Amino acid sequence: MTSIQKPQFRHPGLPKNALGYTRRDYEGAMSTLCAGCGHDSVTAALIQAFWELDLPPNRAAKMSGIGCSSKTTAYFMKGSHGFNSVHGRMPSVTSGAAAANRGLTYIGISGDGDSLSIGMGQLCHAIRRNVRMLYVIENNGVYGLTKGQFSASADIGSTSKKGEANVQPPIDPALLALSLGATFVARSFSGDKSQLVPILKAGLVHDGFALIDVISPCVSFNDHEGSTKSYRFTREHEVEMTEVDFVPIRHEITTKDTDSAVTAVQMHDGTVMRFRKTHEGYDPTDREQAYLHVRECTKRGEVATGLLYIERGGADMHAVARTVERPLAELTVAELCPGKGALEKLMDSYR
Repeated sequence: MTSIQKPQFRHPGLPKNALGYTRRDYEGAMSTLCAGCGHDSVTAALIQAFWELDLPPNRAAKMSGIGCSSKTTAYFMKGSHGFNSVHGRMPSVTSGAAAANRGLTYIGISGDGDSLSIGMGQLCHAIRRNVRMLYVIENNGVYGLTKGQFSASADIGSTSKKGEANVQPPIDPALLALSLGATFVARSFSGDKSQLVPILKAGLVHDGFALIDVISPCVSFNDHEGSTKSYRFTREHEVEMTEVDFVPIRHEITTKDTDSAVTAVQMHDGTVMRFRKTHEGYDPTDREQAYLHVRECTKRGEVATGLLYIERGGADMHAVARTVERPLAELTVAELCPGKGALEKLMDSYR
């Protein structure tokens, strides 16, 4: 992917964290996503979360697959390790990296297409293994890189760029994670930074698999059938000299933190999404309650947000596999290959 590097100039008075880093030290390249894309708001929240947690960039690994969402890893923490895998295969690559080097903080950035379609099985097994990582799904309901087809998370009745209505039921990643036994499940909105940053921080320090589903609006595919300003109408009424596309500039969608239980947010196409935060008496350690809460919100046409479920004291992948405390990447050849005698002793223990 092609990215534009940011200028290195910075104000000398920028605040620093306990490591002596400013927020600028956690930034990456300039974003090449559409202006107003919700994914860029997620990037800003990730930068804020890492900076506030005093996490060293060189001890983190950014993992991604394919899609608009997977470009996000280029836009924060340029000093980190990273791997951009093939479509839908980020969870297994991260599992392998975490098995070899448990000393890094792993951040997987994915999308609803990358995770809920081609990568569905990969996501399920990462949850099942309880791989210690922050798994962020930037959920916009469409395939943004291939012109806005419905993704597996598109709601019934939602319309595509061509005005066609989706008739297939969506896959809810929060419900999926809860049913598979995930030890940390949360949901937020890219425009609600006051809620998203604390959730990201909690996910980063969670001892296990932390899934955060972030509703992140796509600004480029909301021109529907019947609009005289749509791509389709314009192309049917012009003489095309060369194939050119145009993405209109939109303003980022944001919302303010209020005491209201439900927040209505109008999207670029005029539709309204209703986000419901967890109530004061909500118990995030009750998996059944969390599942029912998400289902009830869905029935009311609302999106459940906040920390939905967390399990303390669960065994992560290393605890289940009983791996050594030192990362495999730091062991010597002699320690990794102790010889025939050690192998025979190990085999005897299984007889």
